[in-house]
Amino acid sequence: MNKKILVVDDEKLIVKGIKFSLEQENYIIDSAYDGDEAIKLAKTNDYDLIILDVMLPKKDGLEVCRHIRGFSTVPIIMLTAKGEDMDKILGLEFGADDYMTKPFNIMELKARMKAIIRRNTFVSNKKEQEENTTILTDDLEIQRESRRVFVSGKETNLTAKEFDLLELFILNPNKVYSREQLLNIVWGYDFPGDVRTVDVHVRRLREKVEKTPSSPKYVQTKWGVGYYYQK
Repeated sequence: MNKKILVVDDEKLIVKGIKFSLEQENYIIDSAYDGDEAIKLAKTNDYDLIILDVMLPKKDGLEVCRHIRGFSTVPIIMLTAKGEDMDKILGLEFGADDYMTKPFNIMELKARMKAIIRRNTFVSNKKEQEENTTILTDDLEIQRESRRVFVSGKETNLTAKEFDLLELFILNPNKVYSREQLLNIVWGYDFPGDVRTVDVHVRRLREKVEKTPSSPKYVQTKWGVGYYYQK
């Protein structure tokens, strides 16, 4: 998906130049020319990065940066015509991720943008993976890293294949898997068994995680097709 960037500067020629250069690399660009407009756009859109000038009408860039940090962690690169160290310190203390002094090299700006976006994406993905290591659904808790399962707070011991089946179903709600598909995914293409192996494991899984195995809550049967988890 193309990255979406907000460019904020009251010098329209600078905005035009940055916009033209970034669009050549398929970035989607929005622009603002004062602090109030920048805040409004940042609140109503999901940006991958904001390029923000310090000297702006209505609200200056530092105030805008501070305001945005109140509701968003979007990466921000600040631009300024000044080169004093104090400006850099202020910009970073207000929540900026990087800082460039005008006039700047557009190639350097692109390089810094890519590095920040790449780092931010990595951190976001890692956080999402960490958040998803434990799955909670009704009275069932699945700890994916330790491969432990709890039913109503009490641990139940699953075999490796039982755990793999349960994890597959829970992570793909409402998707019906045929017995052949489950053999391929969970056991592997070279598994010599037959589809009855799946039925046996599903029965045993139900006995361990369902309060009423004959009327399952988690692992449902699609008659004539296979099994699925209905969310």
